[in-house]
Amino acid sequence: MRKWDLSVLMFGVLLGSAAGQDAASIHLVEQPPVAISKAAPDVFLVDFGQVAFGNLLLAPANVNLSGPITVRFGEALKNGRVDRLPPGSVRYAEVKVAPKGTQNVIVAPPAEERNTLAPAVLSPAPWGVLMPFRWVEVEGWPTKLHPEQIRRRAAFDSTWADGAATFHSSDPMLDKVWNLCHNSIKATTFAGVFVDGDRERLAYEADAYLTQLSYFAGDADPRMSRATFDHLMKFPTWPSEWAPQMVFMAYTDWMQTGDTAWLAAHYEGLKTKLLDERVGPDGLVLSTQNLIRHGDIVDWPKPERDGYVFTSVNTVVNAFHLRALKEMGQLAEALGKTNEAEKFLDRERTEQATFQKKLFDPARGLYRDGVGTDHASLHANLFPLAFGIVPADKRPRVAQWLAGRGMAGSVYAAQYLLEGLFENGEDAVALALMTAPGDRSWRHMVDSDATITWEAWDQKYKPNQDWNHAWGAAPANLLPRFVLGAQPLTAGWGRALIQPHPGTLSMVEGRMPTPHGELSVRWTRGKTFILTLTVPAGMTAKVELPALEGASEILADGAPVKAQREGQWWTLEKDLSGTVTIEER
Repeated sequence: MRKWDLSVLMFGVLLGSAAGQDAASIHLVEQPPVAISKAAPDVFLVDFGQVAFGNLLLAPANVNLSGPITVRFGEALKNGRVDRLPPGSVRYAEVKVAPKGTQNVIVAPPAEERNTLAPAVLSPAPWGVLMPFRWVEVEGWPTKLHPEQIRRRAAFDSTWADGAATFHSSDPMLDKVWNLCHNSIKATTFAGVFVDGDRERLAYEADAYLTQLSYFAGDADPRMSRATFDHLMKFPTWPSEWAPQMVFMAYTDWMQTGDTAWLAAHYEGLKTKLLDERVGPDGLVLSTQNLIRHGDIVDWPKPERDGYVFTSVNTVVNAFHLRALKEMGQLAEALGKTNEAEKFLDRERTEQATFQKKLFDPARGLYRDGVGTDHASLHANLFPLAFGIVPADKRPRVAQWLAGRGMAGSVYAAQYLLEGLFENGEDAVALALMTAPGDRSWRHMVDSDATITWEAWDQKYKPNQDWNHAWGAAPANLLPRFVLGAQPLTAGWGRALIQPHPGTLSMVEGRMPTPHGELSVRWTRGKTFILTLTVPAGMTAKVELPALEGASEILADGAPVKAQREGQWWTLEKDLSGTVTIEER
């Protein structure tokens, strides 16, 4: 691919911070087709290989066009033709143009009120309407259509570098899943802020947080994430659990960048996202009947809620509140607000004690959906586990129960379900769920020739879903964080944690961008576990290796080093820097 060279058009999304000096920008990239074939005697079918948001440039060159040309854009193909009646919110558009002679012409689909007019996040007017498409039919072209005569003008984040992140493993299907999800994040940066997909093109807090996690696994630049944060501070959305995820976003930004100046400018606004106005006398968040009907969301779409029973004290809503309180305490501490930090953390401890007392069922070792019901859903347990709310001695039971339930939630809930499984010794199950047969896994999307992740597992689970939803791309962050095993341990990546969760894999290698530069990891597992790590300057790494049965020694570049066995991990006593190979045997 090469940057569009017909003009220099950049779209800046200015942040609403006090400083106002940062901007995220998107640009148009001119892309040639990967294949052109005849679909009918007068119709060429053009394949661009992957879906992207854009429009077309027709460059007749030596062809003198005089008659009308019909152009059909589509995300779906049916019987070798662009699907003119695709399901749900899958896109199709038809345009008739009358080019003159050999002049270049921009072909853009017509505007649709649902996603190209306010309140949708709008693209720059000079670019014309952008829509997601992979295939194009061109009808009426008088001669053979050559690749240099048709280009897709695709919109992407201008800071995204295709080779900055890689992932390769001993499981070819897992690699395809990563490629699908990683490409999904790039493709959905077209709006300059993280949006929910094509049907609405609106920013939602949950979509934004999940996208942020995967975006940072592919691009260390915080500007688009921050632009999204500022947009959502101005235009918050309605679900109860969405507001606390603004705290999650700010916490993730701080861990990614270590930037306390940006954090300080947004700190007071974060206090409004804790659901404090709904906290009752015992410290638990309360839900009115109206909030039960129109606010508490648990999962989306509604049939993905695993039979959740909604009550006035909702376990999932309270789990989000508790995590937000804990992270607010840490953010206050980072800003030197010691008294406020203590208050947040004291509240979190006190309210969590009540949470455990009223919502945990010791007889089953599981959490109920809420006060007043004995129903224990997937969601009432996966969120407390992912958020570290489950007491340490209760976690194995909850994790094993969740592992046995399988993928009983949506692609949104899958982010948190898999986090909880990875963090609690169920990495083999987490990986198996990503590539499971059936229609509730990313394997299903891969096998369906998707090139951007879907809003739901399948059309039958959400008939109006769109096919370009970044909240469905969780493996783009889960695989680097847990399987490659690299996460920031201190704010700004000054110290990283390298802790691979191998599951059933025998090899993984990859790299990811950090504020300090490229971090690369390669590990193999056989009779020994060997990890080669390259840490960029300005960073050190705490290394924990999964304990092999019978292993008794850790070597670094061939020399024995001190390490402690703690449960399922060998933890090296000293941090590492530079390039080093560690062997467990």
